[in-house]
Amino acid sequence: MTSRIPRDSRLRLVRPRPLAAAPSAVNQRRPRRPAPRPPEGTPAPAELARMARFGLADAARVARWADRALGPGRDGAGSDGKGTLSDETAGRAAGDLGLTAAQVRAAWDTARLAGLIEVHGDSARPGWRLRAWNRDDSAVLRGWVALFDAWSLASPEPTDREPAAVAEVVSAMPQVLSFLQLSAGPVPVEQLLDLLEQRVTELRTERCEIPYGPQPEPVEEPETADAPLAPLLDWALRALASVGALTYGDGQATLTALGSWAVWVKLEQICVAAQSPAGNIEVAAEEMLRGCAQLRPNAARAEYRAWLAARPVGSAVTELLGAARGDDALLRGLAFEALRVVGAPAEPDVRSVADEPTLRPYALLWLAEHDGIDPEDAHEVLTREEATWLWVDTAAAVADHGEAPMLVRHLESALQPTVPRLLDEVRAVGHPRTVQVLVALAAAHPDPALAKAVRRAAFQVHTGG
Repeated sequence: MTSRIPRDSRLRLVRPRPLAAAPSAVNQRRPRRPAPRPPEGTPAPAELARMARFGLADAARVARWADRALGPGRDGAGSDGKGTLSDETAGRAAGDLGLTAAQVRAAWDTARLAGLIEVHGDSARPGWRLRAWNRDDSAVLRGWVALFDAWSLASPEPTDREPAAVAEVVSAMPQVLSFLQLSAGPVPVEQLLDLLEQRVTELRTERCEIPYGPQPEPVEEPETADAPLAPLLDWALRALASVGALTYGDGQATLTALGSWAVWVKLEQICVAAQSPAGNIEVAAEEMLRGCAQLRPNAARAEYRAWLAARPVGSAVTELLGAARGDDALLRGLAFEALRVVGAPAEPDVRSVADEPTLRPYALLWLAEHDGIDPEDAHEVLTREEATWLWVDTAAAVADHGEAPMLVRHLESALQPTVPRLLDEVRAVGHPRTVQVLVALAAAHPDPALAKAVRRAAFQVHTGG
């Protein structure tokens, strides 16, 4: 007796669609909140963009020079794969632009942080913001906010301080900036130092740094908890001044118009998250991603933005990648959706995990889209094995969190033209969830013959046959 559907029936080929893009069955409509207005006296967006263009003029000049002089396959962006300009290239740029080599290096670093330049190995290319620099005020402001977010990278960290102390100050600075924004004028550094010390103490208390059990004899260690914070506050204020967020001198600091506006934007994002039903701003990345799993894509992206605004970019990216390494395939996909919201600052970390088998397909797709490849075509950067691995991983997410019809529809997104070929390649990639995925697919599929073939493949994988 033959099945109504031949066992080698062709699958309808469709472009893979990220699981996070699938509409949720739950209606996530929220009451619309009136558009927030910036504080009185904040310049109009066009004026803010003019200020940002003025402050980033050298960075834009160097970026345009790099667009002309440093293309794919040309040397110069640096031989270490980290985007450091070689001495020869810095000298060339200095001669062409009428700047010193030190000015070129500073402008180059600023252009990278603002997304005007993207470095890939030993080649550089213009970021999308550079193309829109003269005509799109919103692109300019987003570039400046990206630089503002990366202020701690704009100036070298003090080498005579423990990295843990530096990290504490970076984590505490949002509160210092909020105080400056609310003050709307010059604030004495002594007052900022008091606030910084209070916030760092709170951070240490939140970590519950209380010794427990028998303690060894104290040994001489580098300065940490009792180290004076004044030098680190001086470093932080100078770094923020270097990106144009504030002015610093004569024992006081004052936010610039751009800095005040950027802090207001960050505070507004936090307020939106705090008022939202999801309310994920204070939780860890894994819990935040689980909270966003049932949201529609736009609502989820708003949650990602608010969550990211409440913490340093570097630690947020590390936390998201940690969640992506877990056993839940759904969180893996959502973590990379959140990393898309991070954008350029996440590139070095995403590139560094591209060799991890579990994360490689996601990282390659992220990097392809970051390089400007259309998301609809980004899957072409994957090998057949990587695409199959991703298909199984997404199927695992559907099996764990979706419904049976959704898993059946996922079968149609496979690259393989026939079910037997799909099963052969799925078995070959060695995904750890292969058996569970095939069993779930067999249970969900309405065609008895196809379900039987899938169950047989699951049994063979389980027994090593």
